[in-house]
Amino acid sequence: MDGDAATIRKILTELGDTWAVVGLSTNRGRAAYGVAEVLQRYGKRVVPVHPKAETVHGEQGYASLADIPFPVDVVDVFVNSDLAGPVADEAVRIGARAVWFQLGVVDEDAYDRTRAAGLDMVMDRCPAIEIPRLG
Repeated sequence: MDGDAATIRKILTELGDTWAVVGLSTNRGRAAYGVAEVLQRYGKRVVPVHPKAETVHGEQGYASLADIPFPVDVVDVFVNSDLAGPVADEAVRIGARAVWFQLGVVDEDAYDRTRAAGLDMVMDRCPAIEIPRLG
């Protein structure tokens, strides 16, 4: 889908290691929980963003991207496609360097807006699948 190999590699290796994972909670049954674990194994700092603002994998959670009191490099989005656009817009507002829409999360308009704002973006892919492929 919208995630060429060069952009995927750039986001995973060059843009920084602080990843805000929107939709990450303490629910072990959700994909976000396992993906965040993989990202941590590969040296990423995973910041949970969820209305409950729970601490997950040892990291303090925040209710929104705007509540995070430090810079975020990548915003990884685990919400339904119809909610993803506003998250991408908020990622632009907080100065993130990239947005990653998870598998099944697709919003072409949000992709275009985010790219137009100068951020790198990947859509409908999973970093936990892509990062081991980098070798």
